[in-house]
Amino acid sequence: MRENYITVKGYGTSELVIQKSRFLTSIRRAETEEDALDFINEVKKSHHTATHNCSAYLIGEHDGIQKANDDGEPSGTAGFPMLEVLKKQGLKDVVVVVTRYYGGIKLGSGGLIRAYGRATTEGITAAGTVERNLHSLMKVTVDYTWLGKIENEVRQSEYPLKEILYADDVDLLIYVPVLEEDTFTQWMMDLTNGQMRILSIEHEFLEFNI
Repeated sequence: MRENYITVKGYGTSELVIQKSRFLTSIRRAETEEDALDFINEVKKSHHTATHNCSAYLIGEHDGIQKANDDGEPSGTAGFPMLEVLKKQGLKDVVVVVTRYYGGIKLGSGGLIRAYGRATTEGITAAGTVERNLHSLMKVTVDYTWLGKIENEVRQSEYPLKEILYADDVDLLIYVPVLEEDTFTQWMMDLTNGQMRILSIEHEFLEFNI
């Protein structure tokens, strides 16, 4: 499983007018090809009177699934430059559709490539981007005598404290980057003189705005 990657924050739209043609960008996260195709079809239905609904998507850790569709524009002038923008910005698991309403003035191949590339860039900006980092949710179990010290140290650290559960002992649920599990465990050992129990419960992605 990948440890971190960049993708769009959520759904985003933008509009660009070039030589009287309107370019409407719709973009969102897609973790499967089915998600991407469903989104493309939704946009096409919403803009069924448009001249073109060009699309591109990248899915998978190593971009194993990637497609570009010119939807009637000259070959290589729409879907491909859209796909290239996604790649250059290092995005993963994302689908974008640029809808064009033709304004009566031809842009030429170079003009189309620039227009679809710019429309994609503006769509990404509208959606925002996040870095998703894989974390382990660590359960640290201690006696109540250690609670104040451990909680204070964790809250001053870079490790997000999710929850504290009170029972016979105290369980602190703390998010730790997967590559730092050993370092975190040793830190807890040092803080408690080894008087604790620690367990990785599950893995979860946390998102950070970039």
